[in-house]
Amino acid sequence: MKASFLLLLTAIILSSCSNYQKVLSSDDTGKKYTVADSLYKQGKYKKALKLFEQIVPVYRGKPQAERLMFLYANTFYKLEDFYLAGYQFERFETSYPQSDSVQVAAYRSAKSYYQLSPRFSLDQEDTYKALEKLQNYINKYPESEKRMEANELVAELQGKIEKKDIEIANQLLNIAEYIGDYKPAIESYDNFISDHPGSKYRKDAFFGRFQAAYELALLSIPSLKEERLITARDYYNKFLKYYSDSDLRPEADIIAADIEQRLGETEPKS
Repeated sequence: MKASFLLLLTAIILSSCSNYQKVLSSDDTGKKYTVADSLYKQGKYKKALKLFEQIVPVYRGKPQAERLMFLYANTFYKLEDFYLAGYQFERFETSYPQSDSVQVAAYRSAKSYYQLSPRFSLDQEDTYKALEKLQNYINKYPESEKRMEANELVAELQGKIEKKDIEIANQLLNIAEYIGDYKPAIESYDNFISDHPGSKYRKDAFFGRFQAAYELALLSIPSLKEERLITARDYYNKFLKYYSDSDLRPEADIIAADIEQRLGETEPKS
């Protein structure tokens, strides 16, 4: 009985595959639409996609096109092909701005780019794209039920960019001694402070800039040393303004004390 059941099951599967192949190779667009829709509803997205790819161009401009294009985009989304999902949902937004599904499409387009965002150490082009799409969604649909989730995704992506930017600045500081130039590190920290005013890494940027300015002063020729020590002291005061209770304060104070001592030595003797 078990063997008979297996034979029957195999026959059904083979028959099903055969029917699918017949539909796939046929010229009956209506049949392809019906079968693709059924496969989609069953969660058989790979099979549905092959049929969608054949009929989407045929239905362009027809009443069924709106629903078909949404299903087509969402099939890529379900298959986690986020590059094509993001692109197809963008096309849907442009083609059907009055659709009842356009808000869903807008969010899933943004979410697709979010999924493509790599770890912080890699190029962040897709992260910036995702941020742009998510922010546009939040601005366009302020009452959306997805607004809170979208804001959380924005915060996560922003944190990733901040981490990459502070790591770049830190790396420039680490190699400055070897290349004999602390100016790129100072500029990088400056940019970080300007670009990320609310970042949790802002403390590190203020301290890093101060440290880099101090090291630059130490490397300077005598005629520039006093001016650069004063600049470093100014950066120390700015660090204290915001982070006087920071865990970095003791180290900053040691450097500041050395700056004061060196400035005292540069003062002209009466």
